[in-house]
Amino acid sequence: MAVRLPGIRTLLLATYLAVLLLPVAGIGILRLYESALLRQTEAELMAQAAVLSAAYRAAWLDRAPPESLAALPEVELRWSATDYGGRWTPLLPQLDLANAPILSRPADAVPPSRPPDAAALAIGKSLSPVVHEAQRMTLAGIRILDARGIVVAATQDEDLGRSLAAQEEVAHALRGAPKAALRERDIEPGDYSLISVSRNTALRVFVAVPILADRHVLGAVLVSRTPRNIVQTLYSKRYALLETAIVLVAAVVALAWFAGLTVVRPTRQLAAMAQRVARGEIRAVEPLGRPMTREARSLSESIVTMARTLEARADYVRELALGISHEFKTPLTGIRGGAELLRDHLAEMSVEERDRFLSNILADTERLERLVNRILDLARADAVTPQGDERCDLAAAAREIATGAQTSGRRISIADMPDSLTAAIDRASFDIVLTNLLDNARQHAGAGAVVTIRGRVADGEAVVEVSDDGVGVSSGNTERIFDRFFTTARDRGGTGLGLAIAQRRVMAFGGSLALLPTERGASFRIMLKATF
Repeated sequence: MAVRLPGIRTLLLATYLAVLLLPVAGIGILRLYESALLRQTEAELMAQAAVLSAAYRAAWLDRAPPESLAALPEVELRWSATDYGGRWTPLLPQLDLANAPILSRPADAVPPSRPPDAAALAIGKSLSPVVHEAQRMTLAGIRILDARGIVVAATQDEDLGRSLAAQEEVAHALRGAPKAALRERDIEPGDYSLISVSRNTALRVFVAVPILADRHVLGAVLVSRTPRNIVQTLYSKRYALLETAIVLVAAVVALAWFAGLTVVRPTRQLAAMAQRVARGEIRAVEPLGRPMTREARSLSESIVTMARTLEARADYVRELALGISHEFKTPLTGIRGGAELLRDHLAEMSVEERDRFLSNILADTERLERLVNRILDLARADAVTPQGDERCDLAAAAREIATGAQTSGRRISIADMPDSLTAAIDRASFDIVLTNLLDNARQHAGAGAVVTIRGRVADGEAVVEVSDDGVGVSSGNTERIFDRFFTTARDRGGTGLGLAIAQRRVMAFGGSLALLPTERGASFRIMLKATF
């Protein structure tokens, strides 16, 4: 079973898509990585805020009297996870570069309308060393706010005692729910550095987490930090990226080599084959061993078929030219000799001699005329191109031809012939085939021989057999009987082309003409595709 090969367009499309996907995949991966860095920053800030919130809550419950908790407003816990049975309230990152809005940089803290709570100030003062130490390690800006949004502990001392209640994230947290936001950040000129963690990013992540105790808001923790910059991250992984680039270059080289193997090399081999055909090399063209693509295999087979057809045609023309020159040589020599004798000795010749030489010249001329006509018939037989819709009733044609031959005294009979026997051949071609077979029987079997024509349908084939009761064909001539210019009746006007013409006419319509073995006489069988 032939292997189904891919097409050139399929290979080229796959190659182009692979090359296209390399940068597209790189851009997508970088975008996903940048978003992952953003979420990583958000998760880290949430963890810091959660720890500080727990520390503030524990300190507040230790220092504040129990009745002060009831004075604070009660809120609904908005981020409790029912999947955890109410035992856990996880903080999950929510920011995504693809859909998170980027807010403007936050407004500066403002003086409060009322002083901060005294207990909150005391707790903030106790946590201040923790806040500053955490900033040293995490580089995050940290602010702890009381229940009214007033800063009681901060990494920047100028924010202490000032209010951030108007900031969206803080207001959201004071209502009992955590909030994360992306905000713009001003980059100072000259701050750019590949090794800086924060200076190169134009965005800053803000996370506000409420401090809750029994559904009462004690305050909020606001932490912020610039996410890790993608350029800086890539710079830190420059050696790994260099290795990746080498792999990508190797992949492109491999794709180029693959395209050359599957497209370029077979194309060059096909071009070399075509050049050998153009140079006229005989039997030097063979199918490609590894065509790689359907088009290359098809083109290779077509070139091989074309080369073999050209070789067969060249052999045919060469053999035909040799046969024609051989057949023409004898009558031309006779005409030339007779004409020269008449020219040189016309006055000395008797009337009988002149008539004899003129008769020889006319006989040779008639032979040349028969040869020319037969060669034209052979050329027409070779040029027959079936149209696909030809149909002929072989039985009716055989009866008409036999009737016409019988009127000239020939003994031809129709036996075992159905009323109708249609086949895929045109009437003119079948008339030529049957007429040549009858002429062949007349020349070789003799004028008194009986010719019988039979017909039948067998296995979807229309079969017509033409037999005579003459001397038959000798065993030494059976292999040559369809050769051009081969005849044993040359003295009776045979040209050796009748059977060749008949065979080519039948073969042009996908049929066959063969000599059957017989005990007496000669029998030919015509087989054509039957039509109904």
